[in-house]
Amino acid sequence: MKRSTLLYFIVSLTLSSALCTAAESAGPDLSELTATTDAIVHDKASPPPCKAYNELNNGIRDGRIGRSAARAELMRILAAVREEYYLRGGRDHDENEWVFPVAGYDLHAIDGSRTHGFVAGGYDFFSGNRHGGHPALDIFIRDHNHDNLDDRTGKPVRVLSMTGGIVVALENEWEHSSKLRGGKYIWVYEPAGELLVYYAHNDQLLVELGQVVRPGTPLATVGRSGLNAAKRRSPTHLHLSVLKVEDGKPLPLNIYVTLKQSIKAVAQ
Repeated sequence: MKRSTLLYFIVSLTLSSALCTAAESAGPDLSELTATTDAIVHDKASPPPCKAYNELNNGIRDGRIGRSAARAELMRILAAVREEYYLRGGRDHDENEWVFPVAGYDLHAIDGSRTHGFVAGGYDFFSGNRHGGHPALDIFIRDHNHDNLDDRTGKPVRVLSMTGGIVVALENEWEHSSKLRGGKYIWVYEPAGELLVYYAHNDQLLVELGQVVRPGTPLATVGRSGLNAAKRRSPTHLHLSVLKVEDGKPLPLNIYVTLKQSIKAVAQ
């Protein structure tokens, strides 16, 4: 081989090696980049289950999603929420473990009429903020001057989680100009009984979205938030609804008898 040819071969080989080394140090290869991109897209398309539920709930609440689509999404998302609850150490709690949801009060704080204020007729979960009926029990506190404080203690009254479960929706940004009926509310999903438990008209929320709770966990303080609850004519109270999910449709339950038979009162 001629000397010039040999020199050209050595120079070409050196340059090729240098270019390969530079390419390797420049960053991840295409397969790594694709995997990273796929992960980002997946994260954007699939929010955590409780966040997904909260977004769905807001869409139903504000009338931005149709009934059929909402029902299908509800079934899909609750299945994911259930899985997350147990993966994070949540467990089933029997009704005899439940607690009265307002600390320092008992059954006597509920409307004493024959129906105890519970009216299921006209209620449709998928009607959101426009639903009819009153599928709830209102639990009134001693607050004659409407300052959200117990008249005897001068302190806020705690709202307690009646059941176990996981916080799947909440609203903490209510203002007096808002027409939102529930005000500052919390939804807890209880997988064992397929229950959605709704705590409305709160003052200060004490839990976060996705938080696993047990019977007796403080959720909030009793308040006067909400379209009608904020009016002077309304006594300060917790609005408590319990819905049982059957085939993707949340149906109201009157749990007065359950409260009477198996609920433990908790000191204030």
